Amino acid sequence: MGAIEAGLALVFQWDVILTIFVASIFGLIVGAIPGLTATMAIALLVPITFFMDPIPAVGAMIACSAMAIFAGDIPSTLMRIPGTPASAAYTDECYAMTRKGEAEVALGANVLFSALGGLFGTLILIVAAPLLAEVALGFSSFEYFWLALLGLTCAIFIGMGSPVKGLISLFLGLFVATIGLDNPAGIPRFTLGNVELMSGVDFIPAMIGLFAVSEVLRAMASGAPDWEVKQTALGNPLKGWGRMFVKYWPQQVRGNITGTAIGILPGAGADIAAWVSYAMSRKFSRTPEKFGTGHVEGIIESTSSNNAALAGAWVPALVFGIPGDSITAIVIGVLYLKGLNPGPTLFLNNPESIYAVFTIFILANIAMIPLGLAALKAGTALLRVPRRLMMPIILLFCIVGAYAVNNSVYGVVLMLVFGVLGFLMEEHDVPIAPCVLGIVLGKMLEEAFVTSMIKADGNLLAFFERPVAAGLGVVTILVLLTPVFAALRQRVRAPA
Repeated sequence: MGAIEAGLALVFQWDVILTIFVASIFGLIVGAIPGLTATMAIALLVPITFFMDPIPAVGAMIACSAMAIFAGDIPSTLMRIPGTPASAAYTDECYAMTRKGEAEVALGANVLFSALGGLFGTLILIVAAPLLAEVALGFSSFEYFWLALLGLTCAIFIGMGSPVKGLISLFLGLFVATIGLDNPAGIPRFTLGNVELMSGVDFIPAMIGLFAVSEVLRAMASGAPDWEVKQTALGNPLKGWGRMFVKYWPQQVRGNITGTAIGILPGAGADIAAWVSYAMSRKFSRTPEKFGTGHVEGIIESTSSNNAALAGAWVPALVFGIPGDSITAIVIGVLYLKGLNPGPTLFLNNPESIYAVFTIFILANIAMIPLGLAALKAGTALLRVPRRLMMPIILLFCIVGAYAVNNSVYGVVLMLVFGVLGFLMEEHDVPIAPCVLGIVLGKMLEEAFVTSMIKADGNLLAFFERPVAAGLGVVTILVLLTPVFAALRQRVRAPA
């Protein structure tokens, strides 16, 4: 109990609380601006943390990242432009609710279930961090191959229209993931002799282009009409909280568990967790036909998942010094800088610091509800700004965000190319979501497959020899065969 009390004492000081509050506001602002990301918000905080004590520095990063992940839902809902990649999975669903005049329901669900998801992930972080980190660390290339392939099969369920167009989008994303030198053979592929393409295609500029710039181009092509919503003022975001909590608690729990589990896996993260959870929600829903028309069920599961993944990513980061995502990769550097070297010895030598981190996570997610509700009121002011004025501002932030990734004009060029690509895809009803999924998981899939084949000397049965790999493999194959089984069942049931 002495360590817990010492940890609480480290947090409940006026300078620490003030730092957490200011970092929360900063995270809300950055997350709500299309083109800027939670990772970018954390990166911008790093120089400031040089002048802070360890606990305020870590607290600022925890609060900022949690608020930024949630705040990305605001432009997703109001303008169909995800503020962060973690919001991209359910952007169309949120915007469809806004067009139906139910923006306050979607935003209210985002606030409530984001906070609950973050608290669930924090609970897992507190209770089972060492055990879960050890399980994740035991993953080899065989397990990662099946995990990546399982993620890619989600494209089958994410695509709302023609399966053929969904596959075209998916393969386009996989092609983008092969560009560059960063492959198992170390051979330049599809670089066309361009030195910049040697480094491959960075996901952040591509995401900004596919979602944000394509929306700007679409607005320009249509003459920039005002926002297509049925209301210009936000209603009561608390509306229906009790009903949603009671009706959709299984989806919330499933999203929490999925998000935490994916967050713990090194290299995964909140964006992949959101994609997988949205696909699972649609797959297991009793009313899958409502998805894509403005259905809150998928939003609840996805937004619970990406916030739970944020806390889950801290499990391998704290216990073994392995980043669970890009945010914790930056945080690990700050921990080393502050003398809080992550690893098992941190729990022995600085237990009060660990309990302080746990406390900050709890405070940040509780504060998300009042601060988030306040941010919603401010965010709806965007609807009152004419689109012809808003779009140039959004494009400016997109350019700044793409440039800031590597401080290079190359990022801006990539953003513009993918903006045109996203515009053309949607003009021909080709979904963007599978393409994004292919870009995210393509590299992991290839590297895991090649590494596994080298280990197994070309024996494909090795992918089923390890218990966890075999379980993931069976699940993936069943998911892939589900449409076949469904088609056969319909044929059998059809009248002769």
